[in-house]
Amino acid sequence: MDTHSWIAAQWPAPSNVNAGITTRLGGVSQPPFDSLNLATHVDDELSDVLANRKLLKDYLELPEEPHWLNQVHGCGISMDKSIETEADACMTQTTGRVCAVMTADCLPVLITDKQGSCVAAVHAGWKGLEQQVIARAIEVMPAKVKDLLVWLGPAIGPQAFEVGEEVRDLFLEQGKSFADAFVTGATEGKWLMDIYNVAGQQLAELNVGGVYGGGFCTYQDAEHFYSFRRDKITGRMASLIWMS
Repeated sequence: MDTHSWIAAQWPAPSNVNAGITTRLGGVSQPPFDSLNLATHVDDELSDVLANRKLLKDYLELPEEPHWLNQVHGCGISMDKSIETEADACMTQTTGRVCAVMTADCLPVLITDKQGSCVAAVHAGWKGLEQQVIARAIEVMPAKVKDLLVWLGPAIGPQAFEVGEEVRDLFLEQGKSFADAFVTGATEGKWLMDIYNVAGQQLAELNVGGVYGGGFCTYQDAEHFYSFRRDKITGRMASLIWMS
């Protein structure tokens, strides 16, 4: 790994909180997983994935191996000290425990509070957002909502994320304001969804004011990011957050 392999979260987090996302650069995986694939479920060589994970741990000087989840596009939360791995978010109050989610178009959401007393990582695709996975993660955090800081990492951008009418309808059932997050797509019956807009509205409804990040597009930036929509067979980036 090198300086091109890691994007640190740009937010006013307390000094004891470390957070960011890997790029696809700086690893050992071969095409089409080149090169810093961190996922074991995408048919990459296991030895390469494990080598990449070691590179990551050493480069960031992580206090322990990240808490890797089996993500199922749901709203389950792996709590502090839990052995549960089938979840789409994890939260800890323990210094040194590394929360992680993997993405290749879905939205990674990293959360802490101004006191640096707890952290959470959330995997938020459209299915997770529809199930309020961010809200569920915030509910279990032992912090006041007014003190929360949220960073929205690289995800598929609004010019590339085409979804069906049924997806738009699910969000309109949550509120008419979500219509602002959808514009007519090039294909009949399809819509372009702004995943950042949806997440931002949900956070605003929770009265979370400290929201940072956004503005990336994994689909359009093939140099730095994996994209399932773009490539189908591809690797995964990891978004990490931990307290030191």
